[in-house]
Amino acid sequence: MQLGVYSFGDIHPNPVTHEKVSPAQRMADLLERIRLAEQVGLDFFGIGEHHRPDYAVSAPATVLAAAAGQTSRIGLGSAVTVLSTEDPVRVYQQYATIDLISRGRVELMAGRGSFIESYPLFGAELSDYDALYDEKIQLLLQIDAGNPVTWSGQFRPPLDKAVILPRPYPKPELGEHLRISVATGGNPESSVRAGLLGLPVNYAIIGGQPARFAPLVDLYRRASAQTERAGAVRQVAVSGMGFISDDGKALDTFFPYWFDSMRRIARERRFPAPDRASYEAQAAPGGAYFIGTPEQVADRIVTLHRVLGHDRQLFQMDLSSVPQADSLRAIELLGTAVVPLVRAEIGTAA
Repeated sequence: MQLGVYSFGDIHPNPVTHEKVSPAQRMADLLERIRLAEQVGLDFFGIGEHHRPDYAVSAPATVLAAAAGQTSRIGLGSAVTVLSTEDPVRVYQQYATIDLISRGRVELMAGRGSFIESYPLFGAELSDYDALYDEKIQLLLQIDAGNPVTWSGQFRPPLDKAVILPRPYPKPELGEHLRISVATGGNPESSVRAGLLGLPVNYAIIGGQPARFAPLVDLYRRASAQTERAGAVRQVAVSGMGFISDDGKALDTFFPYWFDSMRRIARERRFPAPDRASYEAQAAPGGAYFIGTPEQVADRIVTLHRVLGHDRQLFQMDLSSVPQADSLRAIELLGTAVVPLVRAEIGTAA
């Protein structure tokens, strides 16, 4: 079982202190968090992509390159790369470069994105939502298969015996190939696609009951058993909100940041307004939020693993500018307290 953290680099004003952190400071904060995550033995740190004023990171590859130069062991990756509005050729070059810098530690997590601001920004049509992703993931995998690349499609100029460089860092289990995974919010077709493509899948579980993803995981595994792609990797990850403290006050500490973030999203998407009752329901056993003491969070991870059999779990613990000291402490506890408890029950990292 692998455990880790992901962040979007939230810079919305702190709802408790009303302090606003600059994008430059948040970049420094993110790098400090990544360095600590490695020091305490976590397996992975993911950086998300957004193009909005409440998040600092619009170019995760740049942040990951900086992190690669400051770490030596931890896995690093996007969470996610909005592939639908990117050029797969350029994305591949960027992540292959980071893979060389990190000596094989980078992962490209490709998704459609839960926000749509990148579509008008880069001239993509929302009506092409599915077609864009389907075409671009296929091109990305063709590039990864090796040079030269001859390809034609609907959304970018064709390639004729193109040599796309650099190639990724050689790995014992993959050779000169990138780690590429598919991120989804729970669409059955995405589970099947990831399996048939022979790629790991990451389920973003932001509400409801994580156990309900079991049929999707089964769908993914049955599809992956049918793939014929060389170098296929079958791995299931889940990601969602979490927060850890050892003072018995994790629920109270995290609530105002969760409430501020969820209230903004609810207004934008016309969802029901969040409240304390819905928060506590989601943070209770069986819910989507992993909030509490190290013992409570570890028990929740182990319980979910009995249902999903997943290989990795990632936590977003810094909504709406959770103070850096609290973020660092949560990361420290995840690595030093939760990881040993989980691995005593489940086993070591894959």
